[in-house]
Amino acid sequence: MKLILEILFKQLYRFISESVYRKFILLALKFGRSNRFVKKSITLFGKKFWVVDTYSFIWQFEEIFVDQNYKFNSASDQPIIYDCGSNVGTSCLYFSRLYPQSKIHAFEADPDVYSVLMQNIKSYGMTNVTAYNKAVWKDDDGVKISQSGADGSSMFTEGEKIIVQSIRLSELLRKEEIVDLLKIDIEGAEYEVLSDCKNSLNKVKNIFLEYHSYLNCEQKLGEILKIFEQSGFRYFIRQEADRNTPFIDRKIKSNPALDLQLNIYAYREQ
Repeated sequence: MKLILEILFKQLYRFISESVYRKFILLALKFGRSNRFVKKSITLFGKKFWVVDTYSFIWQFEEIFVDQNYKFNSASDQPIIYDCGSNVGTSCLYFSRLYPQSKIHAFEADPDVYSVLMQNIKSYGMTNVTAYNKAVWKDDDGVKISQSGADGSSMFTEGEKIIVQSIRLSELLRKEEIVDLLKIDIEGAEYEVLSDCKNSLNKVKNIFLEYHSYLNCEQKLGEILKIFEQSGFRYFIRQEADRNTPFIDRKIKSNPALDLQLNIYAYREQ
């Protein structure tokens, strides 16, 4: 009984003391049962913010603004940020509020989602964001992706494919003196991109990488961690999706195309 009261009190205290947590709860109450994959606008920090799927946005908001998964320290008030997989711009908005003078390169492959990203950049006056309707990849030859209608467009999921432009991330990194944060959330393409970038990672101070293990693809977690180790990073791994009985439940219930999804934080020792 004491433990239950402690848990309830902790959540109540958080609701009272944290405005972003209250916003998350209110978003969940208001939009948690809304029809999915419908474009609509919501009021966020006093301005209009467009989303393509309220359900996925609610969890984006919790991860980015409530839990602050992308928060990092910078010696400069004008850090360079590469946001690979920007979706509708929730992360861009967070980075712009965290470091208003930052320089953000935002990449979104899905043309429909990219158009919403541009709406949000304009709505919030994020003049520090340069957006690209391209997939970060290991070459500039273009790639085929399946659109999800939310935040999961991928080269590795089934469904009708469209061809989108790609851009070689390693070439961009080579031109930078320092990249304060490299965020990679590109739905399964992370190993190929990171592998191609390994000779440019000496420019990067912090990396957030969301690892996706698709059932129809070879697992590459070990290779990714090896790249981090060889490039001088330490890392912390957080589980993004769980399975109660992994020997039996071989798929993630919320995304049956995956059997493993992790958040990896790689950083250099000070």
